[in-house]
Parts: sequence; C-alpha cells; structure tokens
Amino acid sequence: MEEFQIIAKTFMGLEQVLAQELTELGANNIEIGRRMVSFTGNKEMMYRANFQLHTAIRILKPIARFKARSAEDMYNEVRKIDWSKYILPGKTFSVDSVVYSDDFRNSRFVTYKVKDAIVDQFRENTGKRPNISVSNPDIRLNIHIAEDDATLSLDSSGESLHRRGYRQESVEAPLNEVLAAGMILMTGWRGETDFIDPMCGSGTIPIEAALIARNISPGVFRKEFAFEKWPDFDADLFDEIYNDDSQEREFTHHIYGYDVDMKAVNTARLNVKAAGLSKDITIDQQDFKDFTQPKEKSIIVMNPPYGERISTDNLLGTYRMIGERFKNAFKGNEAWVLSYREECFRAIGLKPSIKIPLYNGSLECEFHKYVLFDGNMKDFRHEGGIVKTDEEKKEMAQKHRFKKNREFKQRLDEEENNEEGDIRSFKFHSFKEPDGRRPRIGRHDDEHHFSRSKEGYKNKFRDHDDDDRSFKKGKRFGDKGGKRFGDGKRFGGKDRRGGKGRRFDDDED
Repeated sequence: MEEFQIIAKTFMGLEQVLAQELTELGANNIEIGRRMVSFTGNKEMMYRANFQLHTAIRILKPIARFKARSAEDMYNEVRKIDWSKYILPGKTFSVDSVVYSDDFRNSRFVTYKVKDAIVDQFRENTGKRPNISVSNPDIRLNIHIAEDDATLSLDSSGESLHRRGYRQESVEAPLNEVLAAGMILMTGWRGETDFIDPMCGSGTIPIEAALIARNISPGVFRKEFAFEKWPDFDADLFDEIYNDDSQEREFTHHIYGYDVDMKAVNTARLNVKAAGLSKDITIDQQDFKDFTQPKEKSIIVMNPPYGERISTDNLLGTYRMIGERFKNAFKGNEAWVLSYREECFRAIGLKPSIKIPLYNGSLECEFHKYVLFDGNMKDFRHEGGIVKTDEEKKEMAQKHRFKKNREFKQRLDEEENNEEGDIRSFKFHSFKEPDGRRPRIGRHDDEHHFSRSKEGYKNKFRDHDDDDRSFKKGKRFGDKGGKRFGDGKRFGGKDRRGGKGRRFDDDED
C-alpha cells in the first residue's frame, strides 16, 4: 500500500504526546512541529490515525505544495491539479483557508480563489460544475498559506476529532476531550491504579481515562469521518479497523468522579452511560473539602476553576483547600492539577515535581505534578521515594519553557470560550521542504465552524456541544440497515467477527 505524507493537528503543548501516540501506532518519519505532527503512512495508517488517536484534532493529507505570491498564482496552481481524481461528478466540496501572509490578508478571498479554480476546471472539462456545501460536503479541502508557501490538503477527519460522540449534555466551560486525554497521557497512567477526578464537571476526564485504561479507540463513538466519502474509500479496510477490538484490555481498578454540583453529577452520569463505561466509572456528589484518604493506590487528575470562565466565591481559598486535602488525605499518591493563575498554584502550598506548559483554549496554563508522602522529604527519599525523576529534572532545567512576563488575562468573552478553545493565535511548523527548510504554518481556524447547518442534531451539536445522537439514528446507528451499530455489530448482538456482543450499552449494567 502506497505511503504518503500526513499531518495530525493538535493543541499547543500536546505535540510530544501526539508524537508518542503515532510512534505506538506504527507511523513513520515522525516530525514534531507547533500544534501539529507530520508523519508518513498508508491508507490504513490514515484511517487508524483518525480512529485511534486520543490527542489529534484533525488529520490532513497534503496533495499539493506550491508558491503563491498573488491571487493569479493561487488560481493557476490550483487549476493544475486534476480535481477529477478527488471530486466525482455530482459530489459537493468545501474549502477552509488558513492564511499568514502579507499578500493574502483575507482567508475568505483565498477560499473563493481556490473554489473558482476548481469549479472553472470542471466547467471547462465537463461543462458542469460541482456544488459547494458548507454544512455536509463530500470532500473537505484545507489550504494553508504561510507568506508565499501554500499547502493544499484533503481533510480526512471532517468534524474535529475532539467531538467523540459520547457527550450528551455539558456544563459550563467543559474541558476539551483531546486536552483531557493529553493530560492523562502526560501523567503516564494507563490504568495501573485507581483514578480520581474530584471536580469532574461533565465527566470528560473520567471518561477519557476509562478509554485510555481499556485502550478503547475514541473514534468508536463517532458517526462518520470525512474520508468515508472519498472516491478511493476502502470500506472493507475501515470495517476491519472499526470492528477490531483485539487491542482492548481489561481494567481491574476503578475511576471515580466527584463534583459538588448535583447538576454536574447528573450530567456526568449521563455522559458516562452514553459512553458505555458505567462499570468502570462511578460519579458521586462530594465537596473536595470532605475528601478522605482512598483505600487503594490512586492518582488524581483535576481541572479546578481558574476564575476565568468559571468563577468561585473564594478562588484562592479553594486552592488552599486543595493543597490541604492533598497533604492530609492523599498521602502515598500523586496528583496533577491544571490551572492558570500563578497565585492559585502558590495557594496550594506544595512544591510541584514538574510544571508543564499547556494551553486550555487561549489560556497558557500549567500542569503541575505533586508527589505526596507522609513525613519529611529526607525520610521519603531514604526509603526509595522519588520526588522528581531525572527526566523531570531535565525538563525543568530547560529555559524559556514558559513565556516571560506572562500577563494573566481578564475574563474572556463568552463568545471566545467555546468548548474547543480559541487556538487561533499561534503558529506552528509543518513538515520539512525537500531542501530541509521548515516552512511556517499558521493557524487553523476551522475547528469550531465546519458546519452551520440548522438541521437536526448537527445544529444542537455545534451550538451547544451536545451530542444528542443515540445509537438509533444515522449511519452506523441503524437507519441504513444498522451498519456497525444497529445490527448488533460491536454494539449489540454479535459483532462482525462473531464476538462477545453488546459492549457499550449500559442498559444492562
């Protein structure tokens, strides 16, 4: 099977984690950029990247790279491509543009020129033009311009991959699924102990933890991927990937999510049930100030309020309480905290083993690890305890890990604070040119605006970040012979390989 170049996009700070995932997946020629990782692989690898990666938000397949210093250059270069290979008669397409260039200041203008070139080629060759569809195109294209370097790619994902498909309801400022998975993978936890999120909100961290612990592909919940509409789509290959659960594993420990807000508890329980993970996750109402020492060895991963999108009456008091509970009710374990304000971390009152820069939307946060022990540090180390590994010491010694003179931002406008986060202010590097140069690649601002359809679940899904789909609707959900879902394959009765039947239906829990 032919190998080609692929780009996996992610959030700032998750590039190393994504590269490790790709290594484990078997990808070749992996190179880390900013907010992306490039690699090579065949069609199966591209399908698996969409289906199995926890920390990718989009998988792109570059099909052309060229220089463009003017609108005429852009038009002429796009027309050179044989679009009949990608867009079949009667099919629709859309174009997303990302521009960092003095020559092209308006991304919409670039979009129009690319569309014009494609349409004109079809009109000249066939007398007919393909239609444009913003809401549900058959082919999605991505044009990226950094100064005069242009990269034109096929978008194989469609909807952002963070939209897993299990989220039924949400609470205020939900944590992005890809970010949650990246945080968990950063800790090194893979299900060896119990897992606790004491401020779980809508349950994103516990659910992503369960998927990682059981090695369940996050794509198993999705309705579709963009590559399924490509002319060369191999349905048998994807069915084989989709229905292969041979790499999934048993999880012998347990995951606990707590929240003081009963509405959040009910929302989290609903989402856990929709994900089919009620046997692995328990959600209860509890204030963290009442947290007691767990009986089993555990890890805490938490995302407390920052005072930005979610406010609290006594923000610093909340963090002092977190530090107090860590010291007095979590001895012998480790805890990880994602937060934003320096004064919040100081209020915890504990020295972290490592601080990792990590963006939550537009906020440059820090992810702190705390190793908690009983007694003093000297005795702990004498007994073989490790507060900071050699690798963590090396990382902490690196200069410029955080921006100098960072200013904590005021509360962001609600419009800027969607569930995927505003990552549009950062630039990253793409794969190398043949001469070894790394062209600059900039923002990818399509992540939250692929479809503005006002019809059906898609309107709800994008406007409210609700996934109201049940396993009774849509492709793979039963309306076309029950492909993959409705006919019992993996999700009811026997799967395609004659397997163990319903795995994600919690009605029988």
